[in-house]
Amino acid sequence: MVNKHRITPTFSVRDVEVANISVDDSSGVDDSTVGSTSETNPFPDGGLAAWTCVLGSFFALFCTFGWLNALGLFQTYYERTLLITQSASTISWIFTLQLFFMWAGGAVFGRIIDTYGTHHVAIPCAIGCALFVFMINICDQYYQLILVQGVGFGVSAAGLFSCATTSVGQYFDKRKALALGIALSGSSTGGFVHPLYLQRLIDHFGFKQAIRWASLVIAVSGALACMLMSARLPRKKWDKNLSFIDFSLFKRSTFTMYCIGTFFVTWGLFAPWSYLPSMSLRHGFSEGTAIYTIVLLNAASTIGRILPAHLADRLGRFNLVSIITILNAACLLGFWYPLEISTTTAHVQILAFGALYGFTSGAFIGIMMSCVAELGQVETLGQRFGTYQFVVGVGSLTGLPIQGALIPADNHGFRYLILFSGSCMVVGAGFICTARMLRKSRSWKA
Repeated sequence: MVNKHRITPTFSVRDVEVANISVDDSSGVDDSTVGSTSETNPFPDGGLAAWTCVLGSFFALFCTFGWLNALGLFQTYYERTLLITQSASTISWIFTLQLFFMWAGGAVFGRIIDTYGTHHVAIPCAIGCALFVFMINICDQYYQLILVQGVGFGVSAAGLFSCATTSVGQYFDKRKALALGIALSGSSTGGFVHPLYLQRLIDHFGFKQAIRWASLVIAVSGALACMLMSARLPRKKWDKNLSFIDFSLFKRSTFTMYCIGTFFVTWGLFAPWSYLPSMSLRHGFSEGTAIYTIVLLNAASTIGRILPAHLADRLGRFNLVSIITILNAACLLGFWYPLEISTTTAHVQILAFGALYGFTSGAFIGIMMSCVAELGQVETLGQRFGTYQFVVGVGSLTGLPIQGALIPADNHGFRYLILFSGSCMVVGAGFICTARMLRKSRSWKA
């Protein structure tokens, strides 16, 4: 006998949400709808606690990445005084190690933050940042600066940086890029505040006394970060089966292409931040005015980290980061290189390049982490950030020394350095655009 009753399939809201997930061509399903499927932990996407966390993250970035963004001042000072016998490439290893540990350290700290929250990491790392900055004033040998400014500060900064990005990512979904952009603007704000007061203090009181005052600034901003930042998700038990780096992420072609692209971008991204003051001196700037190229870079970068991030939430984060990477390549090859080869370069042209590149490079930094946040669930955000940051760290480890080694090869000019940086940016843009195309979203907004 045939059953005449019609069987009607039923679908839950969860099924509909899963059906709308973007598809990755290599892995079947790409969990790019971060947060939208996390029914037990819905995103506030605003409110007092969320924006207080953003403010705390701003201070965390101010005293970590912001201090690092002043590397142009230290590079120039060490070349001309403290480490005058060392080459530019050798000196750059101090800041290269800072960059490497600050980025790659996320692979360790990210998983700890996912499990235990922010305070277990933020407090000791904030103390470490202030302590290692203070210790710079007692260093007079190259190896001491490597250990203190490169390794010690770099590891401490990694913890605060990871707390800042992960905690903000736990509070926001639809406005994630904007919130992260505002937090990351703390680094560019620090990048123009730190050189301004440091240069004045060095002129009046000397380098060592200036560093002592700087350690107080780092201590206060670190304390504010610890008080204002908070993790939204509850603490969990430590899972021994989880690794610090999630290698399964590399099975997804979107994540892999994006990581490869960021690796190449990192090789070229920080060249002006480190070497624009030295180039300015070569083109007739005084030591007092050359430092303002770094100030201008960071001031423009502050705007670049907020406004494009707001657009990214509306137009698609992968769309915007692809466009921004292409613009960075155009700035390096189409603007900076002609300035270097010209015999009539005016000071205002170098300053104009600093402002434009500060905006475009700041936009990339402001959006880059929010793209990674899209590619998984909020509960593993720290681990995912850490895996991505490790790749960025490896790129940072080699970029500046390669650039520094190209300076003597060009008779202490910057042509080869600029061509290398611009070419890396072009290659990186190609991979990032590929990552965007692999995101087969049902909407043009991705």
